[in-house]
Amino acid sequence: MTSNEQFDIAIIGGGMVGTSLASLLSASGCGWRIALIEANPFLATDTTSNYTSHFDARSTALSHGSVEIFRELGIWNQLQQHATPIRQVHVSDRGHFAGSVIDAREQGIDAVGHVLENTWLGQVLANHVQQQTDIHCYSPARVQQLIPQQQGARLRLDYQGITVELQCRLAIIADGGDSPLRRALGIETDIKDYRQTALIANVEFSESHRGVAYERFTDQGPLALLPLGETEQGQRAALVWTLPPAKAQHHMSLDDAAFLAQLQQVFGHRLGRFVRLSQRQAFPLQLITACEQIRSGVVLVGNAAHFLHPVAGQGFNLALRDGVVLTEMLTEVHRLQKAPGELAGLQTYIERQQRDQALTITFSDRLVRLFSSDHLPLIALRHLGFISLAALPIAKHYFAEHTMGTAGRSPRWRASGFETESS
Repeated sequence: MTSNEQFDIAIIGGGMVGTSLASLLSASGCGWRIALIEANPFLATDTTSNYTSHFDARSTALSHGSVEIFRELGIWNQLQQHATPIRQVHVSDRGHFAGSVIDAREQGIDAVGHVLENTWLGQVLANHVQQQTDIHCYSPARVQQLIPQQQGARLRLDYQGITVELQCRLAIIADGGDSPLRRALGIETDIKDYRQTALIANVEFSESHRGVAYERFTDQGPLALLPLGETEQGQRAALVWTLPPAKAQHHMSLDDAAFLAQLQQVFGHRLGRFVRLSQRQAFPLQLITACEQIRSGVVLVGNAAHFLHPVAGQGFNLALRDGVVLTEMLTEVHRLQKAPGELAGLQTYIERQQRDQALTITFSDRLVRLFSSDHLPLIALRHLGFISLAALPIAKHYFAEHTMGTAGRSPRWRASGFETESS
């Protein structure tokens, strides 16, 4: 066993949420000593120069607000090399109204958001944190034990076959929706089972997507197609198809041609013919929210704090905004020469971000319930909703704000530091 290592902040989980938060904390200029602990090995820092797109890769849709955060961090130019802009979002209800369009130009921006393959996004973020002198990466490493203490927490790691003990003044848990550390700390969760399964795959079609993302609602669940291919002439998209479990199991058993035929029937021919399908994956869908996001010396972030339905693509974008507000609060605490793990400061973070969290979670949840039902009153409500989106600018603006990740509180972070509410 090595001697104790001392850190100001330890982040457990080096995925996209953990690396983004580590980057934000490092950029704050507070000089914290940060430990980033990841179970999987980080790739070497020169791997991005050889990156090539892979047809089977999973993707993430970054909202306009998230793009601005990465721009301020100074890494958007690199991320943009393999990003596909979303110029429009087309929302429709199968078999009824033509739907509504959210257009970036109407919102005064270049793109509503961008779609990136997770591999590329993860590599750029991992490379960035490895280049920061104030971030010490433990990878591959697993936390065997987290013991809360009066001034932070003590961590015991299995790091490359060696037991390492760390002391930190704040432990940030970012180890996923099935968070082992959340369970170990006895933090309970509220779980809403949607009784749905998400089928995830990539598809190729015969016509260009023209930078349009499609959100199509059916009586069995929503279907989303996010444009891929880095330009508006691309002919690929990331598919998220939500279905009842039995229906999803049936679709998983189909061969590629039969699956694409079913997809064609539900989606239509806006993109021509579906001609190619990647590997398929299926995930049961739940809304999971931690009953406690903070304790003295401990914070839960990302899916460990709130695991959302993917219908509106808000999970990672919300986690990124949480990270900005958490860093804002910790920066203020640092200026007051207080410990980052003090409960009063962490409570301030929750109070500042609770509106954004509540709005985003409620928005996603209501979309699922309203647009996954064949119950006649709910069908009537969603038809009225589409009429409102088409006829009422304020309703369309509300929907667009959530899509772009600008609803609720908009963090005012800048690379030179963090502007607080009072500044």
